[in-house]
Amino acid sequence: MEDIERDWDKPIQDAGIAAKASVIVRVGMLDLGAGTGSFRVREMMHRIAYPLGVHVRADVNLTDIGAACTDGSGRITEVVNLPTTGVNTERIWLLEHFADWFSVNLGTGSMYHRETQVSAGLMQHLDMRDASQVSADMAKQLREKRHQARVAERAAASDAAVEDYEAAIAGSAADADGDTNPNTDGEVNETVIDALVQADGRVDDADGSAEQLQLPRKRPLRERVAASARARAWRERAQRPPQNGYAEHFDHVGVARATHTVTVRDVHKRLDMIERRKPLYSPALSGLASACACASFVFLLGGAPYDMIGAFVGAGLGQWLRRRLFAHHLNQFFVTFVCVAVAAFACVGTLRLIGLFNPVALQHDTAYIGAMLFVIPGFPLITGGLDMAKIDFPSGVQRVMYVLCIILMATLAGWMVASLVHLNPQGFESPDLNPWVTGGLRALFAFIGVWGFSMMFNSPQRMCLVAATIGMVTDTLRLELVDYGLAPEAGAFLGAMLAGILASAWRSAVRHRLLPPHLGYPRICLTVPSIVIMVPGMYMYQAMFHLGQFETLLALDWAFRAFMVIICLPIGLAMARVITDKSWRYDV
Repeated sequence: MEDIERDWDKPIQDAGIAAKASVIVRVGMLDLGAGTGSFRVREMMHRIAYPLGVHVRADVNLTDIGAACTDGSGRITEVVNLPTTGVNTERIWLLEHFADWFSVNLGTGSMYHRETQVSAGLMQHLDMRDASQVSADMAKQLREKRHQARVAERAAASDAAVEDYEAAIAGSAADADGDTNPNTDGEVNETVIDALVQADGRVDDADGSAEQLQLPRKRPLRERVAASARARAWRERAQRPPQNGYAEHFDHVGVARATHTVTVRDVHKRLDMIERRKPLYSPALSGLASACACASFVFLLGGAPYDMIGAFVGAGLGQWLRRRLFAHHLNQFFVTFVCVAVAAFACVGTLRLIGLFNPVALQHDTAYIGAMLFVIPGFPLITGGLDMAKIDFPSGVQRVMYVLCIILMATLAGWMVASLVHLNPQGFESPDLNPWVTGGLRALFAFIGVWGFSMMFNSPQRMCLVAATIGMVTDTLRLELVDYGLAPEAGAFLGAMLAGILASAWRSAVRHRLLPPHLGYPRICLTVPSIVIMVPGMYMYQAMFHLGQFETLLALDWAFRAFMVIICLPIGLAMARVITDKSWRYDV
């Protein structure tokens, strides 16, 4: 700590290894605490270390990081531990912008998107509550400036063309009167021809003008502009620094001049602001998002309107209580048990109350399963599978065990409620609807469900809408394919792979300026919410319910069904990354 304090006001590239390592490891800690997997944490730490000329060797687990950092002259090992784990997609997104801002200020290129001004502006306004709106405003200002620059450039080019045209006419008239010496070679500077063509506003074959002025023929303007553009593009490609990876050697790293002086204090100040940002949504709004998500989930599982109403009330109350209890830093497993029990009781109580007026509501014993689905640990489930796909088994196994513990507590609480109030869930009875109506409603409720889960993960609204659009396409297609006879496990695989491909295509479109820069989001923030709704929550609960009834064969049957679907989801995402990402395609 004394070494860091001594370098507190030094430029980060001139600081000692302790100050550099404090930034690198802290970025990894914030990313890990936001719920992302170990492979993304290592990637983020390397992105921060690369412009500093630091080599990093990191061991990343569920709640701790051990990193050894060296810059050639010094070496330090730092270990950090998190008290718990959670999900915060806004923080993952902000850390992407932070890494770009950091790299550009230290003289290296951007890896997130080409519009580095958006990242720079966002890092200057981290005190604003709605960072997504700040990013959109920055992108709009940048677009307006570019438009004004293009208009000014065209106006200046037009004025210059008119002036050159008038000068050329005046020179030709003077030559005709014998006031000036004509060009003995019969040639005139190319700018005269350019001025004539630009002033006329089109490219003609110019035969008549060439004969009249006795000028040599030359290539049309359009050909010359195209050739110049090709030459310029070739030079840019030849001079472009390596992207999305490390160069072969680190000799040049840290030698390039930083574009701005960034001190250790500046960097930690911005990390402080990212770490201390309050959640975007209050417990009440989070509860509403959970209610909408779980009610939509119930419809996609085949539930009727009464099932959706019960799940809406139970999940909304359960998520509101969970947020309130987490604010007091209570144990996650205890909070999960209590909130699931409250959600199940609320769902059953709502249906019993409706049953006083319509006895049909009393027959919907399965609705309380839908009210429990807000506790599905989708992020650690998917990131654990992806870690295993990257052969990082310590982190992957830890995440899967954490998921199993959460699911065990949730299903145990649900089973105890069912035993107390004598429920016998037999599954949902799908309403008899026209296939086209069913497909439209599936698309609608898939959109609402993914939107709700994204809000629960603290995603900004624009990110929620992008993830919801991807989820609407993938989940509707999955359910339609299952209706046509495809196995649910294969449907989950195809749905997850399509979600990964669409998320990669979205990011690539932003990278290549086909979409506004403020809509560039990390893949993990789009794919996980869009496939959480595919997690077989009802299968897992049915396994626990039959186990509580000592119906072992039925319990194993439901458990293996759930297991097959669960493993297909991260495999589908991993396949999408292999198809679209070179760093996943090859083992290097």
